[in-house]
Amino acid sequence: MPRRAASIKNTPKGSETQGEKEPFLRSVRCLGSGGDQSFPFSVPVIRELSALAFPTPVTFFVGENGSGKSTLLEGIASAAGLPAVGSADLPTDATLDAQRQLGRALKLTWSRRTGRGFFLRAEDFFGFAKRLSAMRVEFQQRIADLEVEYADRSAWSKGLAMGPAHRSLAEMEQRYGLDLDANSHGQSFLRLFQSRFVPGGLYLLDEPEAPLSPQSQLALMVMIQDMLEQDAQFIIATHSPILLAFPGATIYSFDSVPAAAVAYDELEHVILTRNFLNAPERYLRALKDAE
Repeated sequence: MPRRAASIKNTPKGSETQGEKEPFLRSVRCLGSGGDQSFPFSVPVIRELSALAFPTPVTFFVGENGSGKSTLLEGIASAAGLPAVGSADLPTDATLDAQRQLGRALKLTWSRRTGRGFFLRAEDFFGFAKRLSAMRVEFQQRIADLEVEYADRSAWSKGLAMGPAHRSLAEMEQRYGLDLDANSHGQSFLRLFQSRFVPGGLYLLDEPEAPLSPQSQLALMVMIQDMLEQDAQFIIATHSPILLAFPGATIYSFDSVPAAAVAYDELEHVILTRNFLNAPERYLRALKDAE
């Protein structure tokens, strides 16, 4: 998979070749906080959010920690009613109470309404893997219990009773593998991401680079490109200069108020990373001098 990264086309920004159909979600705007000045409406970018357009199938939110990029992404996920890939569902996740409040204040404008897709925070991936592991243990325990309960019954009766648990376990293992924990975090993340994808969906990803090596980030980019060919839209909050280089994507910087579209080469993340890689000794010397 990583070796296919070279096949990513260097498509000009906004080019129609990135996806023949118009993105599902066209724009988002905040209808107001109703006078509430608490979080998340205390975040400048959220407070000044009049309208944010999504003209291309891939949009990135980038900015420093606390700039509001993840908060807005979570609010959009809530407003869109997308399922969450995590240890808890989005409507019941206690850590997203404020974001659900934001979601109620957002107006989403659609070119085509879709209920497909999902919301994924990289930090929740580990919780989801544990959730799957617990479900797998439950299915196995149910099968073991039925073996004992139906020990004196016919094979037909036993098979009928154990059928649902066997099918559920087989479907889960076919979709996610025998054990996500048996793979590296990066491999598990990519497998999970690919297994949950369905065509015609909106996918909101919060810092998906967190468990991924640079090579795996390239593999994710190839996956995204393949998925765009099956009619999909991605909105991604990230710090990764690698992911931000995705051809034809729209990039919004949350370091300005209101959030503004920025060219890749003008991003502070890109400039700093490029300068560091070109002369790391200069930055390391500055750190030593500062000590």
